[in-house]
Formats: sequence, C-alpha cells, structure tokens
Amino acid sequence: MREPDFAGLLRRAQAEQRAPSVSAAVFSGREVVWAEAVGLADVDAGREATPETQYPIASITKTFVAVSVLQLRDAGALALDDPLDRHLPESPHGPSLRQLLAHLGGIQREVPGERVWETLEFPSLEEVLAGLGDVSAELDPGLAWHYSNLGFVLLGEVVARVSGLAVDRYVRERILQPLGLARTTWGSEEPAARGYLTHPFADSVMPEPVPARRGTDAAGGLWSTTGDLARWGAFLADPDASVLAPSTVDEMRTLQTMAEPQRWTLGWGLGLMLYRTGERILLGHDGAAIGGSSIVVVEPESRVGAVVLANTTSGFDQATLAFELVDAAIAARGPEVWRPAAAAAPPPEIAPILGRWWSEGVEFVFSWRDGRLEARSAKAPSWRAPAVFEPAGPDRFRTVSGRERGEWLEVERGPRGSVAKLYWASYPFTRDPRPFGPYANPGV
Repeated sequence: MREPDFAGLLRRAQAEQRAPSVSAAVFSGREVVWAEAVGLADVDAGREATPETQYPIASITKTFVAVSVLQLRDAGALALDDPLDRHLPESPHGPSLRQLLAHLGGIQREVPGERVWETLEFPSLEEVLAGLGDVSAELDPGLAWHYSNLGFVLLGEVVARVSGLAVDRYVRERILQPLGLARTTWGSEEPAARGYLTHPFADSVMPEPVPARRGTDAAGGLWSTTGDLARWGAFLADPDASVLAPSTVDEMRTLQTMAEPQRWTLGWGLGLMLYRTGERILLGHDGAAIGGSSIVVVEPESRVGAVVLANTTSGFDQATLAFELVDAAIAARGPEVWRPAAAAAPPPEIAPILGRWWSEGVEFVFSWRDGRLEARSAKAPSWRAPAVFEPAGPDRFRTVSGRERGEWLEVERGPRGSVAKLYWASYPFTRDPRPFGPYANPGV
C-alpha cells in the first residue's frame, strides 16, 4: 500500500489557496505520525514557518473552556442544566449552561459594544459584565443553533466564579499543564506567526493588526502549535481520566443540535463541533482569528486526526485539508491483524447465550468480545458499534451502550438450565424466526 502523500496535500492547499504559511500534522492516538510547515510565518522578515511556530487558534479555545465546565460539573460544583443567572445574577437571561455550550442559548453573538469588529476596541471583562443588561435574546433558549462568542465569555466567567480562579489560570493549571501542552498559551510566544490578509487580485499580503482581546479571551484567546493540538485532539478521542473522565468526554461528543440542518454536515455537542465528511464523523473545532485559520479534528473510532494552522484571515479552507489528511491516514492503515485474546473464553453462564437469535424476523448475533457480552444485527455494517451489556444480577444485564442503551436484557432458562429465550427491551428473542404472539408451534 502506498504511503499517504501528506506533504503533497499540504503544499497543494497552501499554493492553490495562497496562504502565507500553513502548518499541519497528522496523529494516530497519542503519536504524531507526520508534521510539516510550508511558507512564511513572517513575510517581512522572510522567516519560514516550522512545526514549532505558534498560531492563534481562536475558537478552538472554546473546547478548553468546555472541558473546564465539565470538570466542575463532575466535581459537583455546578450542573449543566443550571440557568446562567444562578451563577451570574447580573445576567438578564437564563439559558442553561448546557445550552450555552451547544450554542442553543439564543443570546446575541458578540459582546456588547459599538461594532467591536470594526473598532477592535474590545471591552474588559468588567465592562462586558456591566453591559449584560443591554444583551438581547435573539432566539428562545433551545429553539435553534445560534453561535455566540458572548456565550463562551460568560461560561468563562462561570468557571472563574465557581472555581475561584480566573479562567485563564484555571485552564493553564487544570488542563494545559497536566496534559503537557507547553506551547499552548494565552497570547503569542515566539516563534509565532504574523497574521495577514492575502490580496485577492495580487500576489501580496496585507498585515493584520493584533488587537488586545481583554475580556473576551474565553471565546478565542489561545495560541498553539500543531504538536500541542495533536495531543489535544488525541485527548478528545481517548481522554486522560486524571483530567476528565472518558464518560464525560463521550457526553461532550453527543449531538445536542444540528448546526447545518439542510445537509446535516455539521452538528454540535457540548463545546465540540461534529463534522460529517463522507461516511465519517469527525469531532473537534475550528477557529477564525484576525490573521489566522485553524482546525483540529479526530475520528474517535480510529483515533486518527489532523491539525491545520494558517496565518491568513480568510480564503483558506482549513477544514477540507484536515479532512483530506484524515482520509489519507485512515486509508493507509488497512485492517488490523486479528490475534486471539488471552483468557478469551466466555464464562459458563454466558456461553449458552452466544450465537444467533431472532426477534421481529430480524437476526441478531450475541458475542463475547473483550470480556463483555455484546449484540448486533446480523446485517449491521461493520462500522456500527454493537450493543454492550453489563451484568446486573443473575441472568439480568443492563445495556450500557449502542442499540437500546439503558434497557434490560433478561435470560429465561429451561428446566435443565439451558437458555430458552431472551427478552431485550421486553421483546422476545428465540433461536429461530417466529411470528408475534404465543409460540406454541416453533418453526410455524
């Protein structure tokens, strides 16, 4: 199988879309399998970009704030369904923290102020909080996706008030340092890229200003490198339990709303974007800064992901390049070699359950994999995760993931202890296909 041409994809995107520089990386699990940067990080100085060059990551910052909120929820300090005004009494609006994380809060997109994206005079946090009385509710909470930078500024303040630490310090001490993300910082640290706008009709660039974001850092104030963001993407697929429980990261990845309802290509979890590309769902976040474009995505099934950073305001499609890098990496892997597992024999009480069962005329296969009972439709595609069961007493199991999550599986045994029938979510399962109703005549 040919090695993936990551460098070719990177160079073609940088040249055709005329970004001053692009830095990209591909990771598999916690291993960075490729990283490269092309172009000029500083046009005036003629300084080339490298994988160690920092770029503004803008709204990718929101994923760190979201993890902060979930950490505090897991610690019992807040609840996701708490209304905002429980923690910020000065807010005239009461969307829940969950709704703000998924951009379902309905509040206005930007912080209060006079055309801040034109003046670049961003308010201090104190000014933002003082101006909350002027904030408008554009939609009813929960009605529809409505992106809000202001929502994450307010979530950052919730983190600060609940934890007693300013949000920048909280993220640094509770997330960045434990994960070893030393090149992810609030504000730039050299070597860092300069931001530009590429002239649409000439081979020149226009330098972009670097405004002081002041009170809006929680919505997009971090800078990072492809190496650090690769580690962050790996965390979002396979989290370090000392930072955030895997079950909580699964919750963050659960769809809350469809941001692109016309084609269902973009959904939103709790602080995470869910991209549909072909038959794959990638999770992560992108960012658009003044003079910067960024994205980190990962496919949770394979734990393969990509990072793309560019120092241009617009005109560069970071998402398509990231998707292409992930596709190339996954295609190059091929199927994994199967190996027998040690001590893989099912327990004696489980063995009679295994094999083929029928319900509603549909065939299901119950198997013992990785020390657990699971089931899937015989015609299910290979990529679809099975239903997984955990014991909950003699001949009784709880479905903990996949199809019928939360429902009971009960085993009915015959007089000699053989398994006669299964009941899953109250539906009967038999060893041969049968019609509905009393089964007096098997096979009829």
